[in-house]
Amino acid sequence: MFDKFERTLAFRYLRARRKEGFISVITAFSVLGIILGVATLIIVMAVMNGFRDEMVSRVLGLSGHLKVYGSYGPLRNYDDLAVRLDNLTGVQSASPIVEGQALVTYGEAASGAAVRGILPEDFLARPLLRDNLQLESPEAFAGRDVVAIGSRMASRLGAGLGDSITLVAPQGNVTVFGTIVRMREYRIAAIFEVGIFDYDDNFVYMPLEAAQIFFQVRDGVTSLEVFLEDIDETQSVQPAIFAEIGTDGRLWDWQASNSSFFETLKVQRNVIFLILTLIVIVAAFNIISGMVMLVKDKGRDIAILRTMGATRASIMRVFFLTGASIGVVGTLIGLGLGVAFADNIESIRQWLQNTFDIRVFPPEIYFLTQLPSTIDWSEVVSVVALAIGLSFAATLYPSWRAARLEPVEALRYE
Repeated sequence: MFDKFERTLAFRYLRARRKEGFISVITAFSVLGIILGVATLIIVMAVMNGFRDEMVSRVLGLSGHLKVYGSYGPLRNYDDLAVRLDNLTGVQSASPIVEGQALVTYGEAASGAAVRGILPEDFLARPLLRDNLQLESPEAFAGRDVVAIGSRMASRLGAGLGDSITLVAPQGNVTVFGTIVRMREYRIAAIFEVGIFDYDDNFVYMPLEAAQIFFQVRDGVTSLEVFLEDIDETQSVQPAIFAEIGTDGRLWDWQASNSSFFETLKVQRNVIFLILTLIVIVAAFNIISGMVMLVKDKGRDIAILRTMGATRASIMRVFFLTGASIGVVGTLIGLGLGVAFADNIESIRQWLQNTFDIRVFPPEIYFLTQLPSTIDWSEVVSVVALAIGLSFAATLYPSWRAARLEPVEALRYE
């Protein structure tokens, strides 16, 4: 497409002489703008993808893809229903759950907590809990007087494995003498750290039987948590589940319940993408400015080349290659910088915090203890294509202007 003469001349124009220093400065800013634009787009999109993936995997790893609630109060005959749901195609498991709120006290410290009762075997079967657990012994999480609490709650209360905490129920026992506060002491048999600030700071797990006694639902559970083999098959599995529960229950769908959250993330991604794309567009305008000035400065050279037999197309290709090289070089450097930064973003965050004693990505605000990053290579390709496309488009007008320059007119004003 480009012969040796055109390539040699184009790359020669990239190396500005002393009197062309201002053009060189504009070119440098153009390359820098494209580098920053491409790198920032890749890094930000990777962080947004990582944030979404982490929230989905961690939240659903603890709460299930679907939940079956009783139509009126606790869900009765849950064992039989759990077996029927387990046998459905696409269902991985169905676990009974008792959920409620309580006040946790230890010494002088107190904290509100979300309490979840779960079968011990189901508790230890969930990888997110099992792989991030301090446990007294494999059989410790069993019985009526033990609990598992999050690492941040344990740190805040000053409690550890083997210590006893007191849970105070929001509803007391009604007697002839009035309402008596209902409380019970439990031993900490396990401490978990799943990496979600809200869970590690506010959740308490206890064996299902203990929760049924504490919340006074001995013959029922608040819900059945249903885990699917494929999260993308949520909609297709629901009709079969509805057929099993009939009028005795109602179904909770994680997609519907969290739709506003994920739609907000989607809108944020799109807005941030558009805003950061402006960096690349500004850099493209710099390319136009630099190329127009270069064409004006090289008017005499263009005239001489034309009188020596160079065609308009050849002149246009020379300046197109000059401008396109700026965009390609900036894009490739930005690609390498962005991917390297996104791959090591958590290490960079830790270095910034330790070196400058500042807090980056506070977990109590973002709900995650680590800065997530997931590189979507299809998005990376889109960013690279966008940057190169804008760079190529920016060179068209200056190249066309150079090709349209008349030799007589150019030499007349020299």
